[in-house]
Amino acid sequence: MQQVGQVKERPFPMNMGEVNFSQAEDVRLETTRARFSNLLKRHGDLTERLSRDSDKTVFERLQREFEAARASQTQEICLDGEQWNDGLLATIRERVHMEAERKAMQLPADAAAMANLPFHDKITYRVGNKMICCLEGARIGIQYETSFAGELCELFHCILESKSFLEKMTVVEHTVPFFLPIREVENGFLSSNAMKFIDLVGDLLQAYVDRREQVRLIKELYGNQIGELYFSLPYHMIEFVLANFDCKITVSLRYAELVSTLPSGISVLAWPLQQLKKSSAGATAIQPIPARLAYAEDALRSMSLPEAFAEIVLNMPRALKQIFLDQNSA
Repeated sequence: MQQVGQVKERPFPMNMGEVNFSQAEDVRLETTRARFSNLLKRHGDLTERLSRDSDKTVFERLQREFEAARASQTQEICLDGEQWNDGLLATIRERVHMEAERKAMQLPADAAAMANLPFHDKITYRVGNKMICCLEGARIGIQYETSFAGELCELFHCILESKSFLEKMTVVEHTVPFFLPIREVENGFLSSNAMKFIDLVGDLLQAYVDRREQVRLIKELYGNQIGELYFSLPYHMIEFVLANFDCKITVSLRYAELVSTLPSGISVLAWPLQQLKKSSAGATAIQPIPARLAYAEDALRSMSLPEAFAEIVLNMPRALKQIFLDQNSA
């Protein structure tokens, strides 16, 4: 600290040797920072790749289990409305535990029947976008099929297990994205209302895929008209800027619920270019005041993002013209 103070108090500039030394230190510091930044980036990329590869491995293994279960099924039952209820879920739980006990005793089907362990048909159940089946080891598997615009998008899995028929079920494995709150839903519903838990996880997954695909579609269709685009991992916060207009148009969307496909918080603002006002002291800049585009907010509130985007762009010139006329008259 004393040396630093001495340098600050010098009335004369440092000599060239000291300047060169200082510059060399700056170069070394910048080099170190660049290397450290690169190391952090490589660490982040490696962590992401390992996580992705691990998720891919789990997905492939579970997908093989579901395919094997479907291949060995003796019946597929499609449920509708009130047919999907707690009683049916209890029957499925009973089936998986009976089958696990039979296999643990290594009994064939006829011997199992004599031991009051009836051999059940292997049934898979379809409930909307869910396929529910019995897996090895007293596990219940749920496969979720998500879609967008009528086309199948992505499959997800959730595996439930309980030590006995009387004990509560837990999620032992899943391929649900880590940023969706499956553990919170499990803690809130699985022990008290397993059917609601299964349905809610399906709703979360479908809504997430729907929001993601809406963003993908506007990038694909209108990418040349989007200047900037930001979104959160669950796509429950989306912001973008519209380009190719005489002013800056910012769009901000917030989804209060992760099961929503239409935003609840919407802001569309038109930011005029900075204006100059002449005064006796010369030209001074006037801070631009944004104008709300109510028609655009209404469109985003009632339409999917691609549909609303088309509506907004189509009516933008007329809306901006009216805004500029109002500002000029004011």
